Amino acid sequence: MRQTVALPLLVACLLVASPLRAADPVPEIQRPAGAPQAVGAVHTLRQIPEACARLEGAFTGDAAQPYRYAPVRTSTHCQPRARFVDFDKAKPSVAAGWKLNDVIRVPDAACPSRQAVLRVWRKPGSATPPPLDGQGQSRIYLQDAKQQAGTAAQAPSLTLFAAKLDIEGNACR
Repeated sequence: MRQTVALPLLVACLLVASPLRAADPVPEIQRPAGAPQAVGAVHTLRQIPEACARLEGAFTGDAAQPYRYAPVRTSTHCQPRARFVDFDKAKPSVAAGWKLNDVIRVPDAACPSRQAVLRVWRKPGSATPPPLDGQGQSRIYLQDAKQQAGTAAQAPSLTLFAAKLDIEGNACR
């Protein structure tokens, strides 16, 4: 008797959930789930070289905040060509020109039914390197840069990155 009630209920739930998942954009980068990580083990989730940053995360063991992540600057000498911005302030969406760039899944080694899911969004900027000169080099000349900086309408925008963390699956006891 339970199976005859449970099966239609399961099918109905899947039908309701299917359109929600179908609306999710396909990420630009396809990757399998990462290796399970132990509580307290800090690990790199993703490198973003153009923003001179890497995303580091760790399971905390805290029920209120089971996982934390933070962007970390890779080098003080790196010159960023993109910026990593706060997700809540940026409010990325496809309609606003953002693209789902990557979905990173990290299973919890202590609780296999739970995983941290980091969705990285990217908004392409208009900044492009100058064309190659006669010697095959891409050069920026001071006069041209000053002139371009003087007119805000011509100022190129940088590529932006933002990330949102979700915890999926069941919590272990």
